[in-house]
Parts: sequence; C-alpha cells; structure tokens
Amino acid sequence: MAFTPRTPRVVAARRLQRRRDRDATGRFLAEGPQAVREALARPGVVTELFGTTSALDRHPELAATAARADVPVSEVTDDALAALAETVAPQGLIAVCRHLDVPLEQTLSSAPRLVAVLAEIRDPGNAGTVLRTADAAGAGAVVFAGDAVDPYNGKCVRASAGSLFHVDVVRAPDPVAVVDALRAAGLSIFATTGYGDSDLDDLTDYGRLVGPTAWLFGSEAHGLPEALTAAADARVRVPLYGRAESLNLAAAAAVCLYASARAQR
Repeated sequence: MAFTPRTPRVVAARRLQRRRDRDATGRFLAEGPQAVREALARPGVVTELFGTTSALDRHPELAATAARADVPVSEVTDDALAALAETVAPQGLIAVCRHLDVPLEQTLSSAPRLVAVLAEIRDPGNAGTVLRTADAAGAGAVVFAGDAVDPYNGKCVRASAGSLFHVDVVRAPDPVAVVDALRAAGLSIFATTGYGDSDLDDLTDYGRLVGPTAWLFGSEAHGLPEALTAAADARVRVPLYGRAESLNLAAAAAVCLYASARAQR
C-alpha cells in the first residue's frame, strides 16, 4: 500500500526540509531522477527512496539500483510526494541521503588543483550553481565557509544538478583559517572583487593560474569580507568589455574557474 502524507516515514522525511532537522539527523532530500541517480552512484549515501507508482515505472533502473544496495524503496501517493517535494511540478522521486561533508584536511590530503570557496554566500541558488560549475571545471572541492548557506538546502541541491555528489563538500566555520590551510597546502589564493587590482586576463597571460589554485567568492550583496581579500595572494576583477555594471556571482565564478581549468590543462 502506498504511503500517504501522514505515514510516519513520510512525516519524518518531510521534516528534512528544515535546516535544523537536517543538521540534527545528518540527512537531506535529493529530488528528481537526476539527483537520485547521482546519489545512488555513491555507495552508502541514500537511505531511502520514495517514488510515485508512475515515477517508479518510468525509472525502474533507479528502483533496481536502490534495491541492490539494500535501500528501501517506498511507494507514495501523489499527495505524499507533493508534501515531500519543494518544486511546483515534482518529478515523482525523492531520496533521503546522508550528509556528504568531508573535513578540509582530508580534502587537502588528496592535493586538489582547483578549489572554490563560498565565503558567507547566503543564496542557495547561486551556491548550487557555483557548485555545479566547479564540478564541470574539474574542481576537487567546494568549501562553504563562515556563515554560508546550507549546501543541503533543497534549492541548493537542485541547482547543483547532481554535482553535489561529485566533489568534496567542505563546511568550515572560519574562512580565514580555510585560506591559511589552503595556502599551507600549496594553493595560490585569489579573491574575486569588482575592485581588484589584478585583472583576470593578466593572471592568465602571465601564467599565474597554471598551479594549484583556490578561488574565493563572496555574496553578491556584500562581496568578500575585508579579512579575506587582505589574506589573498591577489584581488582579481573580471574584465568587462561592454556596458554591464557587473557579472552576477555564478557567471563570475564560471569565468574564473574555467580560466584556471584551461590554464591547468
């Protein structure tokens, strides 16, 4: 019999829409077949899969993958799925997943050549988009530093389009300590700011992006804290050739991360 919105396991999973419950349980929700597929590809991450009858029929391979991994597959009514989902038109599948946090020391032990640091970024859509871009550019880790958005926020998970499950996700309370650890591990630290004294094109032309690099990105509203821009090896601006006042965070991050990716290759 399909679970309803009042079934205790559905009620418990729905609580994961709140950060305090995600933090307390170490669990979060991944919505949609793409996110579920990527979550199932990491052994031990998914603890339960919810799906409507029609969605499970459309994606039998995902249900089979879950069953082979001894992950419970729970059929739910459309109303139950709607209660679990945070989108207007849910796609019928939602996985309960374990947090993916990796300690910064563990990440650095693998000698990543490209790292994105999201310093006190609050917008989950922006954070998820940067995470997706960092993955596409070949970054080894994305660090959520200081009072940053929860990487397991539903909007952030969706915006990452599955990339949340591909890169090391690090949460660190002190952004300056993160910069110190990255530098000690041999990475150059570049802070992005519209008022930077270094031009991204110049860094590229002079070969400064060839080595291991960490990019610091701040919120669109407030930018990077002064302590971080002061701690960086360079304060970098993305050149604007047209009349636009600025680039948004996700676009600027894409330009910078891909500049490093190209230089390193």
